[in-house]
Amino acid sequence: MVPFSFAGETFEATASGALFWPAQRALLVADLHLEKASWFARLGQFLPPYDSHATLTALSAEVERSGAARLYCLGDSFHDAFGCDRLPATARTLLTELTSILDWTWIIGNHDPGFADHCGGRIADEVEIDGVILRHEARVGEQRPEISGHFHPKLRVNLKGRHVSRRCFVVSASKLIMPAFGALTGGLDAHHPEIMRSVGGDAAALVPVSDRLLRFPLAA
Repeated sequence: MVPFSFAGETFEATASGALFWPAQRALLVADLHLEKASWFARLGQFLPPYDSHATLTALSAEVERSGAARLYCLGDSFHDAFGCDRLPATARTLLTELTSILDWTWIIGNHDPGFADHCGGRIADEVEIDGVILRHEARVGEQRPEISGHFHPKLRVNLKGRHVSRRCFVVSASKLIMPAFGALTGGLDAHHPEIMRSVGGDAAALVPVSDRLLRFPLAA
């Protein structure tokens, strides 16, 4: 985990796309998109049905590593409103174990509106903690510090002829957009106009690498 400051608070970013808030003992993740593969399977496009188990295994590791007592999922936790009902037994066991030991909050996203919790935890449209707003999608014009997901930002760079893509956090003075944590999620280029419009000027992409946090300025 690599520490950095945002909104006067210290956070720790991980290469997997999680964010730990030590002062709150809270782990934040966005866009798990659990049961995405089974959603596609219902449409006749068959994908390996292991995405939820892989995502929850990675999440469990981050919980153990951080020592978190609280967990906030910043929307699109399931790929659709009925994803929780389709969880395989092993994935459901992993999830219910986590929700039973953590103060767990599901924030609703655009993929899971109407999500009725059958896996533990509580549901909220958004949450405010010490003046910092946690919601799914950044709100243009929001003056309060805000942490969100939705865009799945990735930094794409060309290194000596090789195209490299990495999950990244996009930050400005008052906005922090998290990468997707899910195992079966794509990503939007961090330079994309929709991301830049959401965070405003003077934004940067943060890429955690080992014990360092690489910062890449993003031009509007």
